Amino acid sequence: MYGCETWSLILQEERKLRVFENMVLRRIFGPRRDEVTREWRRLHNEELNDLDCSPNIVRVIKWRRMGWAGHVARMGEERGVYRVLVGKPEGRRLLGRPRVRWVDNIRMVLQEVECGYMDWIGPAQDRDRWRTFVSAVMNLRVS
Repeated sequence: MYGCETWSLILQEERKLRVFENMVLRRIFGPRRDEVTREWRRLHNEELNDLDCSPNIVRVIKWRRMGWAGHVARMGEERGVYRVLVGKPEGRRLLGRPRVRWVDNIRMVLQEVECGYMDWIGPAQDRDRWRTFVSAVMNLRVS
């Protein structure tokens, strides 16, 4: 998960991460013996979530991305990372569906937290207010 703050994930990639996480958890917790039939079976996703007390991998990525977004938004305008964030590239995009940008992921998370499509750079300047957004992301239910 090193550098996951900068990942721009689409839903298909999030689904693949959840599948991988469940596969690893099944390997860790192993199969369970059914009380009634006395047969071994694989754990269901709900059972894995009950056994594992750590948050979902997608939720952690969103949480870290929001923390990084606040940090970048509070940087000065002379910093290169900030200029890349707010800058608009010249030229035309390729034909077809536009790729999901990092800023689009931030806006989608804010919409999930029910903040709508607000200008997120302004609220990120206030650390306490932004911290409430970031903590709300950890309480999201990720399916």
